[in-house]
Amino acid sequence: MIDQGKKSVLGVMVDAVDYDGALSRIARAAHERRPYIVSALAVHGVMTGVESAEHKFRLNSFDLIVPDGQPVRWALNLVHRSALASRVYGPELTLRTLGMAEREGLPVYFYGTRHAILSRLLERIAIDFPKLIVAGAEPSKFRTLHPEECVALATRIKDSGAAITFAGLGCPRQEVFAYEMRPLLPMPILAVGAAFAFIAGTLSQAPPSMQRHGLEWLYRLREEPLRLWRRYLILNPYYLFLLAAQLVGVNYRTMGKAPVTQIRYG
Repeated sequence: MIDQGKKSVLGVMVDAVDYDGALSRIARAAHERRPYIVSALAVHGVMTGVESAEHKFRLNSFDLIVPDGQPVRWALNLVHRSALASRVYGPELTLRTLGMAEREGLPVYFYGTRHAILSRLLERIAIDFPKLIVAGAEPSKFRTLHPEECVALATRIKDSGAAITFAGLGCPRQEVFAYEMRPLLPMPILAVGAAFAFIAGTLSQAPPSMQRHGLEWLYRLREEPLRLWRRYLILNPYYLFLLAAQLVGVNYRTMGKAPVTQIRYG
């Protein structure tokens, strides 16, 4: 198990952990029934913190941020000598967390995505994790939630008996959601992005060879060019430029700016 704590990647604090290290932390927080927010960041997720001081503050308030993308793992290895053998891929971490929850009797709650995808996800999980206790599930409203709606949602999740919540709202909405729901939910909240759609089988994943070599972005760009072109064709080169600067000694500020207003995505 590897768990070396937080390291700066362009000023965003990412945990140098492997799957076992991340899973151990999530399980402990779930059993102790305490707030614990988790995200899996690829390049795009890191760059949302680089481009916004307020969002950097949110991200650097997370209890656990795992290196979802290979370029983020490479940054940890190059800059901090972390010697991580693999990334901690969000969909895979989701599956491992579900397996842990099934073994240890921890009920789970799913929030986010569309109703059709959520239904397929629950069908798949019922097959793969037959003893898992699904305490509840509800799709996203795809809009900003009113404060009373957030309180009502938190009440539904707590009353369900859930010990872990999975949020699939897309980056950076799900990180905002987890950050702002943290005071309301005494449990881990995992911001898992496209994991719902991947596990449900409604969105195809890059072949393992492309994933290993950091080329997943190319596969996803081919699949969703209109939505993802800016993320990959502009942000990826910018990330590499900034990372090169960090490698030669540039220190990026890890202090963000506390958000003035709440934006409760749901």
